[in-house]
Amino acid sequence: MPIYEYQCRKCRRVLNFLVRSVTAHSAPVCPKCGHPEMERVLSRFAAPKRRVEAAAPSGGNTSPDPGMDRMMAEADGIDENDPRAMGRFMRTMAEETGEPVPDEMNEVIRRLESGEDPESIEEQMGDLLGEDPGGPRGGDTTLYDA
Repeated sequence: MPIYEYQCRKCRRVLNFLVRSVTAHSAPVCPKCGHPEMERVLSRFAAPKRRVEAAAPSGGNTSPDPGMDRMMAEADGIDENDPRAMGRFMRTMAEETGEPVPDEMNEVIRRLESGEDPESIEEQMGDLLGEDPGGPRGGDTTLYDA
């Protein structure tokens, strides 16, 4: 049973939903404000390195997904002071995952790729990446039933 993240188009909160049946699943109603339009968003993820290394055969790949290994290696080498590199990496991640990217995030990626300062983008658009505990991802760790 997967967990999907949806962002409410009205209150902009990103919430987690447990999906019991992928085939019968449809976008939920926002449990915070009741708005019927929620948009699925890319979820953050983490791969525990110790488990991946322990599962790898000696001399083989460290992951069942070599493409993800390549992207994570690329992420380690990104110059955080180069907005173009950040934008290219974000676009590659979005394309590799195949998940739909919200219009606002596409705008952030486009602006980074053009070399715009990330801080000025954040000032104008807010913290779309949800790193600020008070931002759209807002600290709600509740798992809602979809």
